[in-house]
Amino acid sequence: MASGYGYNGGRSRCYPFWQEFHKCYALADKPEECVLQRDDYLECLHHSKEIIRTKTIQDEYIKQKEKRALEAAASKKKADAAAASNVPRLNVIEEKAKASA
Repeated sequence: MASGYGYNGGRSRCYPFWQEFHKCYALADKPEECVLQRDDYLECLHHSKEIIRTKTIQDEYIKQKEKRALEAAASKKKADAAAASNVPRLNVIEEKAKASA
């Protein structure tokens, strides 16, 4: 925390977290009592937990997208195999369609 002022004047975005941490540290008997306030302040500054969370979400999205692509390819392969079978050549499907129409 250099000055407490933001880029455009006024308070910086993390100044309230700094105040809470500073107040806790000044009143605490042991510095370990202010771990939560310190973590909040550092998260505001560096966004480390947010970055990890975002990366985890992106990795899961990519994994699910690849899984859907593999399932689509398998489904297409199965459909192509069914289309290439002898059933359409025997006109069984067309006769059923004409009979129902």
